Amino acid sequence: MSEETELFLRIIAREIPADVVRENERVIAIRDINPQAPTHVLVIPKKRYRNAAELAAADPALLSELISTAHEIAEAEGIDESGYRLLFNTNADAGQTVFHVHLHLLGGEWLGGMTGGPLKG
Repeated sequence: MSEETELFLRIIAREIPADVVRENERVIAIRDINPQAPTHVLVIPKKRYRNAAELAAADPALLSELISTAHEIAEAEGIDESGYRLLFNTNADAGQTVFHVHLHLLGGEWLGGMTGGPLKG
């Protein structure tokens, strides 16, 4: 396991400090240290799965819990009505740098479109 992959396990073990927004026995949610929006929270399963596809195959209920936790945080942050984005990066070409699946919750401002130009294909 790489140092990047171990990052979340170390946060979960409280070896590395983090701004914890919500936590239960299966999930922890922390504020991103490099936020891309006014609200940028990472929702992380405590059990390590490499990416969203691996999590979905192994534990669909936990995947659902990540999404419902993100919605609860959006409500608490007051962005549920104005809108928010949920994002999984899967593997290097998508920008995944920590290979422990995590859901990005982004909101609190206009986030723009998903692409810089017209969709292809």
